[in-house]
Amino acid sequence: MNIWTAIAVTAVGCYAVKLAGLLVPVGALERPLVKRMAALLPVALLAALTAQQTFADGRTLVLDAKAAGLAAAAVALLLRAPFLLVIAAAVLVTAGVRAMAG
Repeated sequence: MNIWTAIAVTAVGCYAVKLAGLLVPVGALERPLVKRMAALLPVALLAALTAQQTFADGRTLVLDAKAAGLAAAAVALLLRAPFLLVIAAAVLVTAGVRAMAG
């Protein structure tokens, strides 16, 4: 399969998903369970992506500087620090651990 075939298949798939979303009846979207799931699903997906990017390297589990940075960000969030300070804490801790580890 060449690259243009992959791009065309992806474009058709994206259009089909968008069309399927537009064809859902409004009454189905107004249900409380659907509203709650729509509110919680992005948070769960972002948490799963963060965990996978932080603790996985292929098929192995790793604990390295990224884990320390994530822990620093979690502490900063618990202390209700502003978002930029949370990012700065994670970056500084990650860089510090990498510098100490060599």
